[in-house]
Order: sequence, then structure tokens, then C-alpha cells
Amino acid sequence: MKQFEILKKRRLAENVCEYVVYAPLVAKHALAGQFVILRTDEDGERVPFTVCDYSRNDGTVTILVQEVGFTTLRLSQLEEGDALCDFAGPLGNPTDLGQFERICLVGGGIGSAVIFPQAKQLMRDGKKADVILGARNNSLLMYADELGKYAANLYITTDDGSCGKKGFVSDMLLELLNEGKRYDCVFAVGPLGMMKAVSKLTEKLNIPCVVSMNSLMVDGTGMCGCCRLTVNGKTAYACIEGPEFDGHAVDFDEAISRSRMYAAKEKEHLCRIRGGIC
Repeated sequence: MKQFEILKKRRLAENVCEYVVYAPLVAKHALAGQFVILRTDEDGERVPFTVCDYSRNDGTVTILVQEVGFTTLRLSQLEEGDALCDFAGPLGNPTDLGQFERICLVGGGIGSAVIFPQAKQLMRDGKKADVILGARNNSLLMYADELGKYAANLYITTDDGSCGKKGFVSDMLLELLNEGKRYDCVFAVGPLGMMKAVSKLTEKLNIPCVVSMNSLMVDGTGMCGCCRLTVNGKTAYACIEGPEFDGHAVDFDEAISRSRMYAAKEKEHLCRIRGGIC
């Protein structure tokens, strides 16, 4: 078996694939909440991906990849049996929800890849969490069946109502709280706007909220500064101080603004490498 070989590849939604990679040293130390940085080839860029599952026995690490740029497009062209050039990790700090008993995991879109290992870990710790899973529509829901096996209760929402309840994950959370649910902590992962909404809601209701900030990264050691964000009015680096932070302390407006800085150029570049008309 080749180092960093892709053992399994599964398409979960349009432009989203799951990869099971043979990386025994990474799998040996990986914990929920951490991430890896990989390169597809020697000339490739370094890109981060959250660990969404791992098996110490099999020596494998599972990641979820959404095709949004050159490297992720290159990844989509690799098949089972191909090998990655680099697969470094685990990086970042593992999740620590040990002080909480009643936990709600909230995942939006590809954020389901982050809350999945959390649900598994909490079940092993005897703390089955409620899970709210959301997406724009039914075709973009991921890990619903898998999360259903580990959640105390699974609630599904879609923006268009094509599966579960119509609305946003924050709507579902508020509805559950209004019905009498009580949580010591809400762990939210997904688009920045979604995490901002959940953070504002929980702050208003005085419920601790943890968010995972999957910022742009290059080196993963805090030297490049790409993943910087403002937390409690101070600069923090997601790669070494995160990737998880107090959602009530994150400056989401700044993070959203930074995430859009290169949107137009990224769209044009992706169009060109796909051979389209920009």
C-alpha cells in the first residue's frame, strides 16, 4: 500500500467528494477537531482539510473536499489507487467539550464533515448529542445517515424544504429551545453567515457556543498569517490557536469580508482551468 494512497473515493453531492487516505502516522494521533494540510503533487499548493473520520486500526484518515479552486479540482481528478504527494497532520487543537453535558451539534453544508467525528466522540464519552443538519437543498445534505447513528436526536433543515423542515439551522435551534430543550453548549460549523447567526442567537440566550473557523491557510504553523481573525478584539491564528473559538468572541463581519476578497478572481480562475467562458 502506498503512502497517502486514496483507498476510497465517494461522491456525496455535486462538487463534493469524500476521500479515505492511507496515512497511518496521522491516523495514530488524529482527534476530533483537528485538520491536515495536503499537496496533490510536488508543484501543488498547500491546502487544509478537516479530519472528518479516522481509523487507527486501518491507518486511514477521511476528509471531505468541495471543488472550489485549482487544487480541489485537481483532487477531484484523482481516483482510488492514486497517491497524494503530502498529507501533514494532525494539526490544530482537538475539540474539548468535556465540561459540557447537554450538547447540540449544528452543521451547515460541508460543516457536517466536522460535526461527524464530534458526534462519534461524544457517544464514546457517553454524551450523545442532539444534531441539527442543514443545507440549501436535499442534494447537498451530507452524512445524515451516519450522524443518525450517533445522535440522540437528528433534526434536518433545508432552505427550500426539500428535506426535513424548511428554514435555516438557526431557526431549528430556536424552535427546539422554545420547546423546552436545554443545552450547555452549541457547537456550530458551516458557512460563516450560518455560524454568525447561531453565535448571535446563543449569545442572546446566554448559551456557550463553539465555532470552527476553517480559514485560508498556507503553512499551518502561524507564520504566514493567512488564517488570522479577530477574537475578543485581538488577532488570533486559526491554525495554531484554533481552529475552534468562542463564537461570541469572533468578529464574523471581518471574517466574512476577508473571505470575499478574492471571490471574483477565484471564480475567474476556476472558469479558466475548466475551459469555460468567463
